[in-house]
Amino acid sequence: MELSASGGAAGAPHLHEGSTTASMMWTVTLCLVPSGLWGIWQFGFPALFVVSVSIGAALLGELSMGLILRRPVLQDGSAFLTGLLVGYLMPPGAPLYAPLAASLFAVVVVKWSFGGLGGNWMNPALGGVIFALLSWRVALESWIAPRAWHGELAGSGAAVLSPVAFVAASIKRAGRVGPVGLLAQGHYPVSAVSGAVAQWLGAHAGIRFDPHYLDLFLGLVPGSIGEISAPLLLLGAVVLFHRRIIRWLAPVAYLAAFLLLCWGFGGLPLGRALFQGDPLFYLLSGGILLGAFYLAVDPVTSPRSPAGVLAYGAGAGALTFLFRLYGDLPAAMPFGIVLMNMLVPAIDRMGRPLGPEAREAAR
Repeated sequence: MELSASGGAAGAPHLHEGSTTASMMWTVTLCLVPSGLWGIWQFGFPALFVVSVSIGAALLGELSMGLILRRPVLQDGSAFLTGLLVGYLMPPGAPLYAPLAASLFAVVVVKWSFGGLGGNWMNPALGGVIFALLSWRVALESWIAPRAWHGELAGSGAAVLSPVAFVAASIKRAGRVGPVGLLAQGHYPVSAVSGAVAQWLGAHAGIRFDPHYLDLFLGLVPGSIGEISAPLLLLGAVVLFHRRIIRWLAPVAYLAAFLLLCWGFGGLPLGRALFQGDPLFYLLSGGILLGAFYLAVDPVTSPRSPAGVLAYGAGAGALTFLFRLYGDLPAAMPFGIVLMNMLVPAIDRMGRPLGPEAREAAR
């Protein structure tokens, strides 16, 4: 990354920040490893197979395109990161052809259709996941009970659903309760850890809360492989902020728009009044943290100006809210971010001055 002495992107002399594409890609990958290991620990070998196939397919696609175009590309780490993210956004019970096809589509079609790294027209990982979701929707609702449940569903015949899927299936019998109330009414399992913590705090500190919240926060619920652990995702984000690999504008705008809308209008589908939504439930489920800190911040598919980034982030958060609470899509976050990715050229054009300098620079 190069910055001019005056802060611009062009002109000499140049000050070198010391970051390279490869170092940034591998740093993001390392920051994501803990949350993936947590998902693999909770869901076992099926999750490991899904992530491995996803990464392998992305590397294969990248290698093939590099050989065809005679460009060495594997070393920059972007294909590995794309495959990792595709795997993280898959349910652990997904058939292996889904991550295989999703990663190949992400790399070969989304990334390379306009020239490879730096020319992709949407986030490649999200593009691949959307391709799989639209192709095999039912197959990508294959949830696995986490290790933390200790076989609580064994012999019950109950289907394993993610909290998002469970609430969506129960919304017709909401009875003016919130999403966590629906989990409690439906006897959605609670891990022994969260149950014990909630009981102890209630008895000794007078603090009462639904243990489902703690399960959602810690990642002790069914879900996509790399999205369930909020602490590990946030820890990785802190490292990325510290290393200045990501900036705060897009995540804050995305989360602010999403959470404000969830609070203001999220209760309406459940028969509640305005401003009776439950933003905490929606924040801790559905891959929102993964989307905010690792996917919405892709510099290639984000606007260039600060105002544009704010508009982009807020738009992605608003679309995620609409798809999540009022749509019929299997996942909301990928669609919300990708739609705003495709609007980035228009946002950049709207932010440009219309004088002769801008016209000359555009030539």
